[in-house]
Amino acid sequence: MAEFKNPQQEPGMERKLLLVFALTFLVIMLFQPLLKKYGPQPPAKQESSRESSQASSNQAQVPPVSPTNSGAQDLQNAGVVHAAGRTSASAATQGVQQATTEAETVIENDVYRIVFTNRGGQVKSWVLKKYTDDKDGQLELVNHAAAEKYGYPLSLWTYDEGLRNKLNSVLYVESGAGGAAPSEINFSYSDGDVSMQKRFKFDRSSYVVAVNTAVTQKDSPVAALPMWPAGFGSDLTGRQYATEQILYQYDDKVERLAIKKISGSGTLQGPFNWAGVADQYFAAVFLPQTPQSAAMVTLHNTIEIPHNSSDANNKQMDKVDVLGAAVGNVKGPTEERIYVGPKALSDLEAVPVPGITGAEPDLRAIIDFGWLGIIARPLFLWLKWMYNHIVPNWGWAILLQTLIINLALLPLRLAQMKSMLKMQRVAPQIKSIQEKYKKYSLRDPRKAEMNAEISELYKKEGVNPAGGCLPLVIQMPFLFAYYRMLNVAMDLRHAPWMWVHDLSAPDPWHILPVAIIVTMLIMQRMTPQAGMDPAQQKMMNVMMPGMLGIMSWNLPAGLGLYWSAGQLIGIVQQSVMNRTSLGREMREMMAKRARKKEK
Repeated sequence: MAEFKNPQQEPGMERKLLLVFALTFLVIMLFQPLLKKYGPQPPAKQESSRESSQASSNQAQVPPVSPTNSGAQDLQNAGVVHAAGRTSASAATQGVQQATTEAETVIENDVYRIVFTNRGGQVKSWVLKKYTDDKDGQLELVNHAAAEKYGYPLSLWTYDEGLRNKLNSVLYVESGAGGAAPSEINFSYSDGDVSMQKRFKFDRSSYVVAVNTAVTQKDSPVAALPMWPAGFGSDLTGRQYATEQILYQYDDKVERLAIKKISGSGTLQGPFNWAGVADQYFAAVFLPQTPQSAAMVTLHNTIEIPHNSSDANNKQMDKVDVLGAAVGNVKGPTEERIYVGPKALSDLEAVPVPGITGAEPDLRAIIDFGWLGIIARPLFLWLKWMYNHIVPNWGWAILLQTLIINLALLPLRLAQMKSMLKMQRVAPQIKSIQEKYKKYSLRDPRKAEMNAEISELYKKEGVNPAGGCLPLVIQMPFLFAYYRMLNVAMDLRHAPWMWVHDLSAPDPWHILPVAIIVTMLIMQRMTPQAGMDPAQQKMMNVMMPGMLGIMSWNLPAGLGLYWSAGQLIGIVQQSVMNRTSLGREMREMMAKRARKKEK
């Protein structure tokens, strides 16, 4: 993907911010005599000083949050907020606004628990309540090991590294409207040279947080982009880290950048309807209020993790890639939303994204159903419906769906047998035609006459050479779609079935891959195969099940369940068909041909 130069600053923005800070300075000056005259005694003076700082903070330029979705009013009613500590502002000199102590504030709603710190005005913890990690503990999305080195969520990214470090390490003055349960949190800082404002608003029941930021230096706006800088705490193994990617959408165009295509600190200029970072099951994507002015800085770093996360004494370390993204307006203040949560279809479809044309105006495109999405997505919706309404277990729902799919394909299996029988009947005539023209080379024009004679024979006898492959051709897209669905379906994460604890992970005992090998061996021996030499048939009967069994060894258990169950159902169907007159005729012809070969 091409990289773009940093956009130029928007003309006139310097004058606007200069006017705002001039007014802020005037308000501070007017409040000083009033505080001296009417302020409380020294023990309480610190609190009054903080209130005056808060008043001046509210005069600084912070773009208002204007959610465009139907649930915008919910942002006025945040979840429960618990203060773990409060900061005090230092106003020793005019225009200075900073806290003297570090404090934390906890934001909690129905789906998450977020811990903010006023050091850098950033997030130290982001727990999703409805999910657990691979060790059945609370799911922490902040990757603390990586965040210590590369930054915490909702910190700010600037092209000036020194300024970036300052923005994310100073103590902001924190305030929140609504007393003990604010609908928003505000962080502000100023040292006379650099001024920063950060505002966050929270919904009561969704994974979306509204973000407003504004930074100026010497009264000029600075590009300071909110970021999710260092992957996800849900990733524990190298395989999980390898699923991270940068992704974005504008209208109907969705781009997914794998790790090898991402450079550190590379700038991608919008427009973006949304952009961010995701792994296999979770995403942190920003939704700019003005897509045309949005830009994204891609972040690519590395950390070391234990080779075996379950072994506390393991000293072997693996180096893994960690991705992040900073998204915002490089021409001035940033106004956007951020979705931090699961890649669950129902949750993503509930987040409206205004301005998208030619595609669904929500976040569903974050889930990559692949090139067979036209099959994979309906398969998943059907599977989820059965889980919700028929059988409340994902494994049994997969078995029920497999049974229905194979019953629907039964007429094709019957058509396959009829086509193979016709091929058997015309096989001697085809061989006679081939013998007639075998003395000619492939480039000889008379070879075309051979193909014409064979085609005429097929037409006369009503034989379709591809008829025997039709069921396989139809079944393979279902198999590939199932594979893709199970790799991206959040609902199947940690879903148990009998001895399998997670249908989205490999079978821990490898029973299902073995079942695939065994059922395929049986199926191969039971199915008549027209036109194949008996010796070649015996070799294929062993090689194909063995190869496919090895391929399925570490595939998701849900896919192994679908595959082996489908083979088992196929064995039953083939056993019944072999007892029909059509099946008996085919087997007799195959046996007769084998006897001729032996002679």
